[in-house]
Amino acid sequence: MTERKFKINKIVLAEPRGFCAGVNRAIAIVNEVLEICGAPIYVRHEIVHNHHVVNDFKARGVIFVEDLAEVPDNAVLVFSAHGTAPDLIEAAKARSLKFIDAVCPLVTKVHLEILKAIKNQKKVFYIGHRGHQEVLGAMGYAQNNLDNGSKQTNAQKYNQDQDIYLIETAEDVVELRKVLGEFAIVVATQTTLSVDDTKNIMSKITEVFANVDLPKTDDICYATQNRQDAVKELAKQVDYILIIGSLTSSNTLRLVELAKNLGKEVELVPDPEDFVLSEKHYAKTIGISSGASAPEFLVDILIAKLLSDEEFQYSKTTTNKYADHIEVLKFKEETVAFPLPETLRTVSF
Repeated sequence: MTERKFKINKIVLAEPRGFCAGVNRAIAIVNEVLEICGAPIYVRHEIVHNHHVVNDFKARGVIFVEDLAEVPDNAVLVFSAHGTAPDLIEAAKARSLKFIDAVCPLVTKVHLEILKAIKNQKKVFYIGHRGHQEVLGAMGYAQNNLDNGSKQTNAQKYNQDQDIYLIETAEDVVELRKVLGEFAIVVATQTTLSVDDTKNIMSKITEVFANVDLPKTDDICYATQNRQDAVKELAKQVDYILIIGSLTSSNTLRLVELAKNLGKEVELVPDPEDFVLSEKHYAKTIGISSGASAPEFLVDILIAKLLSDEEFQYSKTTTNKYADHIEVLKFKEETVAFPLPETLRTVSF
C-alpha cells in the first residue's frame, strides 16, 4: 500500500480557541428558552457573532431582530451576549415582554464600572470600535451623550457635558485633552479588543491626563487575551495561519490583525466548507485558531480540507490517524464557566 503524501507539512492547533464561557452561556440560554417555550422565540441582535450559530438557531425557530417593534406582544425575547442599552431593556419592560438578558457577565462588569464612574461625576473613556453592538450597549448607560457609539459619527462628540467618550485611537485622546482639561477620567473598554493596541491607548491616556483610573483588572476578557496570546505562540511555530470566525466577530478580526502584525501570512476562514487548498498552502506548517464565537466542528471541517480527506473529522479519538501532521499547541487551560441567570428559572413563560 502506497504511503499517503500530504501537500502541507503539518497542522498546529492553538489551544485555547473557539467558544468562551460567555458564548457557551448565551447559547445555553437560547437552547433552554427553546426547550421551555418551544419555537418561535425572538432574539434581539445575533446572540453571538457567528453566522453558523445563528443559522442553526434560525432553523430551529429562533427569529433574530434588531428593532423591538418586530417582537409581538406575547412573544418571548432574549437579549444578546454583547450587552444591551438600558433604554431597550426598559422598552421591553414597558411592553411587559417576557425576556431574558444573555449579556456576558464580563460585559456586565464593564457596565457597572461605567455607572459607578458617572455616579462619582467622573468622565468615562470607553475604548472600543464604533458601531459594534457591545459599544452601543455600553455607551447607552450614559444619559448626557451626543455620541452613542453608532457608525454615524457625531460632529459634536467632543463636548464637555458628556458622561462617556468613545476612544478608538490615541489621536482621540489628544483631541479630548483640549476639551476636557483636568477632569478626572475612568477608563473602560470593549471586552474583545486587541490587547496590545489597548495598552498603547491607555498609555497615551495616562500620558495626557493626570487624574486617571485604569481598570483594576483588564476589561478585555480572559478569553480574548488567551486567544491572542496563543496566536502569538502559534506564530513562532508555523508558516501560515488560518483563523476561523465570522466577519462580524470583533475578537476574531483582532486575531487576524495580530497575525499580520507578527509578519505571518494569515487568512480569515468564515466558512471552512468553502475552503480551497491551494499552492500558497503547500509545503507549509499551517496554524489554526478560531474566534470565541466559532463552533469547534468548523475546525474539524477545515482540517479535513487541509488533509484533502473529506471523510476525516478531527476529534480526540481520531487524532492519532494523522498524528504526524497534527499537533496541539496548549498555551493555557481554561476552566471558567458562567452559571445561567437566575431569571431563567423564575420568569414565568
